[in-house]
Amino acid sequence: MPRPARTTARRTSPLHAALLAVVLAVSTLGAVSAAPTASGSVAHAPKAAKGAKAKRANVVTPGNFTGYGFDQCHAPDQAKMDAWLQSSPFRAVGIYIDGASRFCRDQPNLTPQWISTQLANGWALLPITLGPQASCQPRFPRWGDDPTIDPTRDPVTRTFVNAYNQGVAQATQSVGVAGGLGIVPGSTLWYDLEGFNMANTPCRESALSFLSGWTTQIHALGYVSGVYSSAGSGIKMLDNARVNRPTAYVLPDQIWIARWDGVANTSTHYIRSDGWPNARVKQYQGGHNEKWGGVTINIDRNYLQLGTGAVAPREINCGGVRLVSRKYAVLKRATATYVPPRAQVKALQCVLQQHGLYDRRIHGRFGKATVAAVNAWQSAHGQKVRPRWTMRSWVSLLSAGDTPVVKFGSTGPAVRRLQRALVAAGRRSAVSRAVRASGVFDPRTGAALRAWQKKVGVEVSGVAGTETWAALQAGKRG
Repeated sequence: MPRPARTTARRTSPLHAALLAVVLAVSTLGAVSAAPTASGSVAHAPKAAKGAKAKRANVVTPGNFTGYGFDQCHAPDQAKMDAWLQSSPFRAVGIYIDGASRFCRDQPNLTPQWISTQLANGWALLPITLGPQASCQPRFPRWGDDPTIDPTRDPVTRTFVNAYNQGVAQATQSVGVAGGLGIVPGSTLWYDLEGFNMANTPCRESALSFLSGWTTQIHALGYVSGVYSSAGSGIKMLDNARVNRPTAYVLPDQIWIARWDGVANTSTHYIRSDGWPNARVKQYQGGHNEKWGGVTINIDRNYLQLGTGAVAPREINCGGVRLVSRKYAVLKRATATYVPPRAQVKALQCVLQQHGLYDRRIHGRFGKATVAAVNAWQSAHGQKVRPRWTMRSWVSLLSAGDTPVVKFGSTGPAVRRLQRALVAAGRRSAVSRAVRASGVFDPRTGAALRAWQKKVGVEVSGVAGTETWAALQAGKRG
């Protein structure tokens, strides 16, 4: 997937030129500065670090994403992930993969197989590193043997080169861990910088240099840089640097704002609205228990708006036949007093053709060939065989196909099938008639789905999982 647009210039400042010179002189890590191209985008190294080869079969994560996510100390086991995939509103999960200061140093479930399984199932992953923390953060070092960010200036360059070097080293290590788990280049790696005292100048400036080293090396190794921190300290610090010292530091591509205001968006008054547009995550609720699919996990809640967000590709059906309908109708053969709506018959013929049951011209007349295709569908799906197309048949046909889990923020053909089926299933419901077959699972789709689930006795989750698809494909109506 394409990366989000860069939000800051990537010019190398005199400060970081000095830092980089020292890094290259004393380090064998091979860090290089991210150099801007003529278009202003960053030219990244094409390969990951040696020994950190990622599994190319996996997809870039999180990529373009709009929707809800959660993070939890330990990566949940597969049974919990499966239950929450089917029932919870979440499509993204934050996982602590690295860092000497992370609380969950043991991650028994976090394996390459776990990573590949979640990605294949449709989860977006947010890999988190919690390494050296700000020198004025009173809770660190957490374990005694975990380092903090060095707040001292180099006596020659007067820069925080030690902190910068620490960021480079941590990025190299984290890329190695990510690659070993199968998290591919192009994915975002997140650094967790816990809240600290912004008024402490050496603490703040060394933290900035550390994150600049982290981002520079993350770019050099082919990944996208993300930083998580509290809105009032780390995130505010980055935004102030973006505005007041735009060439002094290499800033992250994406930010993850910790602001527990209970509002599911990516805004906060601590930073300016023009910073990192469409490149934000907000942790809007702290640790609490949630139960979905009979499984309880203690989580933080997040809302994500990354890249292009939720956008569905344009669809073309049967050479341009329009399938969208705000009100599906019962169809039957024409009589002296009744003529079936031509547009709806054409839509029916098109979808039956897509399922291999109608091979004639799509003309909009409910004739012999159409009746034969209708009867074939009815017979194959346990419906009464007759020359009449019912609302139950509409629901079963419009929802037919593969059954991926789709929920708020999901996009694509399966979402369009769900939206059309919900309109047909709840044709007497205003909430269902408000749904449009956009291919983007929006709030109106969620409201219609929950209303339908309640009426037919399916778990009211607002998620189209296995049970929901089975009920729709059986033609159940609200």
